[in-house]
Amino acid sequence: MYEANTHTIETAGTVEVQDISCADARSTVRSALADGGAQASRRLLEDALLVISELAANAILHAGGITSVSARLTVDELVLEVSDSSRVTPRSTSSAAGTPGGHGWTIIHRLCARVDVDVTESGKTITAVLALPH
Repeated sequence: MYEANTHTIETAGTVEVQDISCADARSTVRSALADGGAQASRRLLEDALLVISELAANAILHAGGITSVSARLTVDELVLEVSDSSRVTPRSTSSAAGTPGGHGWTIIHRLCARVDVDVTESGKTITAVLALPH
């Protein structure tokens, strides 16, 4: 049985937002799956790592860095959240197939059961939900 476990990294005090890396975000996902007792399929793990990497890279490249990242495992889903200090919402670009770059947002939407963007005065949080296989 899956337990609800949340693993979070947040910037605080003198820590610079650039100090949270894509590797940190991936470690957060691995920890949530391992500590939750999930017998995660290879596909779920790889999909989750791709989604969190895309979200983290987008925050670093387009939004000035990551302010927090979390992964929460529930009975039915893996909930990934990445926050940054930009209020600009992501959008799909019209990159041609086979052209590098500009495909991350589309990939995230294809792999996730749900993607939400919550914009606040201090920035935004993107929540990406992957359904667990039953």
